[in-house]
Amino acid sequence: MDKATHDKGLEIRKAVLGADYVEKALKNADDFNRPFQELVTEYCWGAVWGREQLPRKTRSMLNLAMIAILNRPHELRAHLRGALTNGVSRDEIREIFMQVAIYAGVPAGVDSFRIAREVFAEIDQEK
Repeated sequence: MDKATHDKGLEIRKAVLGADYVEKALKNADDFNRPFQELVTEYCWGAVWGREQLPRKTRSMLNLAMIAILNRPHELRAHLRGALTNGVSRDEIREIFMQVAIYAGVPAGVDSFRIAREVFAEIDQEK
C-alpha cells in the first residue's frame, strides 16, 4: 500500500462522504473486508478522485449516473449526499437522472428519483 496515496484518499473520502460515514465503515472493518476498505481508500479515493483533471463536482455527477445505471441503491444514497457536498444542485441531480432514464431505462430513472427524494427529505429534516 502506498501510504501517501492512501492518506490522500482518506482525506478526500471523508470530505466527500462525511467523516462519520467513513469512520463507521473503517470501524466496522474486520479481517475479511479490511483489505477491501484499504483498496477503496487508496485506489478509488486517492489514485482516481485525487487526480486534478476533473473537479469533484464532475466526478460526483459521473458517479451518480454510473451508480444509478448499475442499480446500487446503498451507494447511490451515499453519493447523493457527496454530490450535494461537492456542489451538485438538486436541479442538476434531476437532470442527471432524466438522462439516466433515457439512456439506461425508465426503471433506473424511477428508482433514482425515489432514492433522491428520500435522501433530500432526510437532509431537509436534519436542518
